[in-house]
Amino acid sequence: MFLAGCTVGPNYVRPAAVPVMPTAYKEVNGWKTAQPRDEAIKGAWWQLFNDPQLNALEEQVAVSNQNVLAAEAGFRQARALIQSAKAGYYPTVSVGASATRAHQSSTLGSSAKSDATTYTIPVDISWEADIWGRVRRSVEASRANAQASEADLAALRLSAQAQLAQAYFQLRTQDAQKAFLDATVAYYRKSLELTKNRYASGVAAKADVLQAETLLKSTQAQAIDLGVQRAQYEHAIALLIGKPAADFSLPAAPLEAAPPVIPLGVPSLLLERRPDIAASERRMAAANAQIGVAEAAWYPSITLSASGGLETTSFSRWLSWPSRFWSVGPAVSETLFDGGLRSAQNDQARAAYDAEVATYRQTVLTGFQEVEDNLAALRILEEESKVQDEAVQAARQSVAVAENQYKAGITSYLTLLTAQAAELANERTAITIRGSRMTAGVLLIKALGGGWDASNLQDTKR
Repeated sequence: MFLAGCTVGPNYVRPAAVPVMPTAYKEVNGWKTAQPRDEAIKGAWWQLFNDPQLNALEEQVAVSNQNVLAAEAGFRQARALIQSAKAGYYPTVSVGASATRAHQSSTLGSSAKSDATTYTIPVDISWEADIWGRVRRSVEASRANAQASEADLAALRLSAQAQLAQAYFQLRTQDAQKAFLDATVAYYRKSLELTKNRYASGVAAKADVLQAETLLKSTQAQAIDLGVQRAQYEHAIALLIGKPAADFSLPAAPLEAAPPVIPLGVPSLLLERRPDIAASERRMAAANAQIGVAEAAWYPSITLSASGGLETTSFSRWLSWPSRFWSVGPAVSETLFDGGLRSAQNDQARAAYDAEVATYRQTVLTGFQEVEDNLAALRILEEESKVQDEAVQAARQSVAVAENQYKAGITSYLTLLTAQAAELANERTAITIRGSRMTAGVLLIKALGGGWDASNLQDTKR
């Protein structure tokens, strides 16, 4: 019992993620706080956008996305490897039966019969005592790897859900662009008719008619062109929910919502709420345990072996008590020379741990960057949206003034054409910004972990 407590190798202590943990995000200045104030995103994060169609699609990702299902199978495989490692705690028992006919050489001068049949039922037991903790460290590494695999599954699920939300809002942005362009085409068609009437009356020049027709046709072409990207977004959504693209379609519905208020919490919470960070931390723990496995190879192995059974040359006495045999005894072995193999394996394990530490810290820094990036994007896009809305209002007024002046013969058609083109560009820009704000909201939620928490990891000690 005393020796069983000797587990070689360093006990795991999580290293610092960054030299100094920030107390708040840099880009949080001016950020609107959630009411009531929450410290984390709760539950199904996509419900923050209050879109029933999006909610229905997101629910299908976890059960139908093939990449998620593959990751789930990988997690089950990693969990099975825990039991595989724990098998080292127990002895190996084997049993068999054999009947062997043998002929002995007559030149050996033996008085024994030259032909004999041996009947045997052996039972062999072998157990290697885990004195130095090799098995315990292996189990520890397997448990940590299983938790890392579970966190990978959560990260992949979150990524697929975020990709779906992005594709969905981009598709709705295309719908909004299409609805606006269709309305604009109808307006330009009326403008063309007006210009034709003025030309027929001798008030307008032929060039005015051609310019009006050019603007109409180019706007129609823009509306048609939107169909390409919309179809691609629709196909992407079908792939994410595990359906053939040919069997999936979404009716048009223009994007009108604004991004929701997203609870942030403090930067230190990110270490527990991002599944990719949790996965990297668990792999770091597994690499630390592997150092113990490598160090255990320097110590002698102690094996207890036992065998017994029934053996006879007479079939009728095979299962009788006098036919029994047995042997038992310990064995100690130590490798004296291996050409530097154990030393190299130990160095390899320590280098692998150092690599996992660096990967963990890089993952944490990347997480902070992604949060800051999308905080800045949301804040700046909100400001841009306000200014762009003002530009749209000004462009609309400019078109109204130019149209009245053209009808009154005060200005040329080129002035009206320029104002209409400016309005078209500003309206489309405003719609694009609205879609970018929704996408940035999705990416911020993803960067914050999407409501996941490291406490969700299964207790693999059972």
